[in-house]
Amino acid sequence: MTSRLLQSVGLAFLLGTATALTAGTVFAPAAYAVTVRPQVGNPLKEAVSLANAGKGAAAMAKVNQAAAVGGLTGQEQAAINQTRQFIAAKTGAGGSALGCKAKFATDYNAGRYRDVVGADAACLRKGGGFDFSSQVIVAQAYYLMGDYGTAIKLLKGLGNSDQVLSLLMSAAGKAGDTQTEGQVAERLILQGQAKYWTYLLASADATPRLTDHLNLDIYRIRYATGNMRNAEDYELLTQLALEFHFPAEALAVAQKGFTVKLLQGERDQRLLNLAQTQAAKDTATLANTQKQANASKTGDDLVAYGENLWGRGQYADALNAVQAGIKKGNLSKPDEAQISLGIVQLAGGQKEAALKTFAAVKSTPAAQAVGRLWSVYARSGGTGTLAANTAAQQPSGGRKHH
Repeated sequence: MTSRLLQSVGLAFLLGTATALTAGTVFAPAAYAVTVRPQVGNPLKEAVSLANAGKGAAAMAKVNQAAAVGGLTGQEQAAINQTRQFIAAKTGAGGSALGCKAKFATDYNAGRYRDVVGADAACLRKGGGFDFSSQVIVAQAYYLMGDYGTAIKLLKGLGNSDQVLSLLMSAAGKAGDTQTEGQVAERLILQGQAKYWTYLLASADATPRLTDHLNLDIYRIRYATGNMRNAEDYELLTQLALEFHFPAEALAVAQKGFTVKLLQGERDQRLLNLAQTQAAKDTATLANTQKQANASKTGDDLVAYGENLWGRGQYADALNAVQAGIKKGNLSKPDEAQISLGIVQLAGGQKEAALKTFAAVKSTPAAQAVGRLWSVYARSGGTGTLAANTAAQQPSGGRKHH
C-alpha cells in the first residue's frame, strides 16, 4: 500500500501551511503529487506535527526514522529532504543553512525579534550563513524592539549603502544621537545627497563651546548651501558679520533676506540700513584699514582684513592678507585664522590646499568640528566664493530663537 505526498511539500512547509490528512499523507497546496510508502510517509507526517508543536528534536528523529527505511525511491528521498528543511525552518533543528535562513525570515516577518537576534542569528553564524543581509536584518530587529543603541552600534560597521545609512540615520534620530546623525549626514552628502545638509548643520550647531566666529563660519555654510531656515537665521548671520566688521558680507545677507521675503518690518529694515551704512564706510576707509592692519603688532588685524576682502569678493587680495597675518603671528585665535585661510584658499580655487588647511585645524574640538564642516563643503563641490554666498536662498523652516 502506498501513500500520496505532494512534491511541493517543501514550499508548503517553509510557508508553514502543511496539514496532516489521512495516515501516511502530507498535504500542501500542490502542483502535482508523488507516491511514498506508508513506512516513509507516516513518520514524515508525525514529523510535521511535532515541528508545528515546536518539538524540533523529536520531529527530526521521525525524519531519521523515515530515512532509515530501505530502498528509498528518488521521490521518497526528496520528501525526506523537504521535511528536514521544514523542521529546520520551523524549529531551527538540524542546523541547515537553508533552515536557519528560513526560520530567521519567518520569525522576522512574524515580529519575533528576540528570536531573530538570538537563536536565529546564532544558528546562521554556526552554519556560516550570517551574511551582510542577515546582519542588516538583525540591526533592523533591534531597531524595531526600540534598542536604538545596539542598532547604531551594529550599523556603524556595515558600510555606506543607502539601506544601512538610512536606517542608521533613523536610529540616531530616535536615540537623540546628534553626533551620529552628523556623521551619517556627512557620508550621504559626500555621496551627492545634498538634502542631508540639514542634519549635518544641526549637528554642527550642537557643538559645545562654539565662539561667535565659529558660529559665523557655520552660518556661512548654511547660507552657501541654501539651508537658511527662517528670518532669524538671516538676522543672526547679518549681525555676526557686522560684529566682526565684515559689512559687505552683512549687506549681501540682509538683501537676500529681503529678496526671499523673510526679512521685513522696521527692525529688519534698520538692520539692512546699518549694513548699508557700514558697507559704504568700509569702502571709503578700506585703504586706511589696510595700513592699520599692516602696522599692527599681531596678525589678527590682517586676517580680519583679508576676511573682509573675501566678503567683498576680492579673493586674491583676501588670500594674500590672511597669509600675511598668519605669517606675522601673535594670533589670539590661531585655529579660527586657519579656518579663514582655508575659506579664502577655497574661494581662490585652491581646493587641495584648503582641504589640508581645514584638516590641520585641531587646537580645540569646536574649531576642529567647524574645520571638518568646511572640508565636507569643499569635498561636496562648494566653492566658498561670493557667488556661492549670494546664491538664491530658499527658506526651510519657521522662526527659531537664538
